[in-house]
Amino acid sequence: MITPHNESPHAEDQNPRRVFVYNGGFLWQRRLRRIMRLAGYPIALGRPREGDLVGVWGQSPIAPRGEAMAARYDVPLLRVEDAFLRSLHPGRAGEPPMGILIDQSGVHFDGRTPSDLETLLATHPLDDAALLTRARAAIERIQDAHLSKYNAFLPDAPAPQPGYVLVIDQTRDDAAVRASGATDADFQEMLVMAQEEHPGVPVLIKTHPETQQGFREGYFGQKDVNERVKLWDQPISPWVLFEGAVGVYTISSQMGFEAIYAGHKPRVFGQPFYAGWGLTSDQNAPARRQRVLTKAQLFAAAMMLYPTWYDPLRDQLCEIEDVIGALEAQARAWREDHQGWTGDNIRLWKRGHFQKFFGGTKRMGFGKAKPERPAMVWGASDQDATRVEDGFLRSRGLGAELVPPLSLILDRSGIYFDPSRPSDLETLISKRARLSPAQTQRAARLIEAITAHHLSKYNLDGQLPSLPEGHRILVPGQVEDDASILLGAGEIRTNLDLLTAVREANSDAVIIYKEHPDVVAGLRAGKVENAGDIADVVIKDANISALLAEVQEVHTMTSLTGFEALMRGLPVTTYGAPFYAGWGLTRDMSEVPERRTARPSLEGLVHACLIDYPRFFDAKVGLPCSVEHAVNLLKSGEIAHPGRLNRLLSKAQGVFASYQHLWR
Repeated sequence: MITPHNESPHAEDQNPRRVFVYNGGFLWQRRLRRIMRLAGYPIALGRPREGDLVGVWGQSPIAPRGEAMAARYDVPLLRVEDAFLRSLHPGRAGEPPMGILIDQSGVHFDGRTPSDLETLLATHPLDDAALLTRARAAIERIQDAHLSKYNAFLPDAPAPQPGYVLVIDQTRDDAAVRASGATDADFQEMLVMAQEEHPGVPVLIKTHPETQQGFREGYFGQKDVNERVKLWDQPISPWVLFEGAVGVYTISSQMGFEAIYAGHKPRVFGQPFYAGWGLTSDQNAPARRQRVLTKAQLFAAAMMLYPTWYDPLRDQLCEIEDVIGALEAQARAWREDHQGWTGDNIRLWKRGHFQKFFGGTKRMGFGKAKPERPAMVWGASDQDATRVEDGFLRSRGLGAELVPPLSLILDRSGIYFDPSRPSDLETLISKRARLSPAQTQRAARLIEAITAHHLSKYNLDGQLPSLPEGHRILVPGQVEDDASILLGAGEIRTNLDLLTAVREANSDAVIIYKEHPDVVAGLRAGKVENAGDIADVVIKDANISALLAEVQEVHTMTSLTGFEALMRGLPVTTYGAPFYAGWGLTRDMSEVPERRTARPSLEGLVHACLIDYPRFFDAKVGLPCSVEHAVNLLKSGEIAHPGRLNRLLSKAQGVFASYQHLWR
């Protein structure tokens, strides 16, 4: 969600209650202590007194120690567990959670006694239209991003042949299994029933991620495999498995909960929190659960009202949308970077930032490509490698001044500024010709935030001069030896020719020429010596977003300003083939690729260009982030700035003006 950087949907509790713990995990898990404190439950050691609480981790083997202390001192017990969107890797791998579940009644996976979650599901009205709309949108985002409790898998990994019954394994002696009273015999019975109730259909057993990584054993193994029953012990997206399944069987796995949202009515043999509400086929659900819920109601209670979510980027409690955005960005970074990259044509002073941006999972190498690593190359290239470039919401400051980018894009097909060949961005724009209501709303909110706060690619300051009255046309100057001109311009390829053409076609208009910042700084080519003889106003320094608010049209060769103008509802005329031309949203005076046949809405274009295509990185925190978080950073100015060495390098590069293609 786009919110002021220092505001949170949850304020820190002003009346905290101390939570006394007798489990070392509460002490050495820094993130856990922080979330507890923010939620109003600071961790304490010693003997609890009246008004205090005793905290235990779910029904862990050490929990009885805390339970005994709570009984001894007659204070309430607080049970804590991981939330349902946890992290990339299991907790045993050492990664902290994105949220926790705090319960004063019981624990969500134990149906023998009611928990706070069960009480919510049984008694909360769950009829607020806005809450349920948010729930449906969150479900869609989780599915689209292939998010689950653990997320270190590849959504496009090889999948089993569709048409199987999915049987979900769990870790041996897990508390959720014990709470359901399940044993080896129950798992075997489930496997037999999956075969009996689907005669002749293949059966696929899905192992638990912790079993795959060697942390804990499961209940199934090679002993259960035969001609009909197969074991799937490789990382895979649950949503891919659900798509190919004709039925889902589980004791109490969270995947049963997720299966509901994939369109299944899972067969449930235990007593998980999601059983008994009319959305599952239950073998042993608690009889007291009589209410019938919709999918959105179940999700709203279990994923929005019950958990305590934490945003590691802002170090504050948050809503589920913030967690989805943060986890989506982290999962994407892992999925794209886990093999490690080799970077080519990436200059020395860029490499530190690239290492942070792309080397979080495995350090980047630079120079000659290695067979075992994918290769990336800066900008346009004939190499068989992924192209990397600045994103469209970049920074506060020029790339030529070596300000590190907040966003970068990776393109495996081509690159967005080269219309001679397809690019990943073109594919994404075509895909977004159809948007769901939730996707449309998200893109619309993003457009509103960007325009309301006058954000652009570089977000430069500058005083806007008084402008003449009349029909104003903005002509943004460009760097004439930039790749977007060399590859994407039409017959008009210089700023002078563009100005001349616009004036000839609009003799009565007020022509405003805005020089490119890199050209003004003397770092790149494109100076128009007598621009004032053609344009009514020539502007060197001004916030381009503020300027767009004062004009009625934009004419450009390939400038990103055209895209920024579209977001502000302005008519845009192009004299080249920029990435946003040819989709029915611009007036195109030059040839555009015939393959651009889709007709996306403005929201569809923005979704592709600012949500799907770029990656964002908060350098101050050192974590990938969502576009909404990036917008908050640009609004607040709380982003990384170049150091003294970078500023000296920036001055030195003026000597090589028009020869050095540094940060664009």
